[in-house]
Amino acid sequence: MELNEIPQYFNAEGFLRDMQLWNPDLAVLIAEANAIQLTAAHWEIIEFIRTYYQNFQHLPNARVFTKAIKNTLGADKGNSRYLHVLFPQGPLKYACKIAGLPKPTTCL
Repeated sequence: MELNEIPQYFNAEGFLRDMQLWNPDLAVLIAEANAIQLTAAHWEIIEFIRTYYQNFQHLPNARVFTKAIKNTLGADKGNSRYLHVLFPQGPLKYACKIAGLPKPTTCL
């Protein structure tokens, strides 16, 4: 399946309209469409943000996102340098996009 075969499932910015449609295979397609090759490190952040959203029913701002990762996964992963290596165009925005979550209100 190609992303261009299912455009009705995404909004104009490429975020999934219905989070219930998300699955790991779709995440791979979304990542590839955004020039990101998923690794275990990416999946760790994707799973983290999905769990965060399920627990709190909202998305954090970038600072809270980084701090929450630091508190949960450690300082080596909870810093902007590490996260920008994984998601160069914006860690919070692209982690959420690939995770099938809404666009964070704090992201442009």
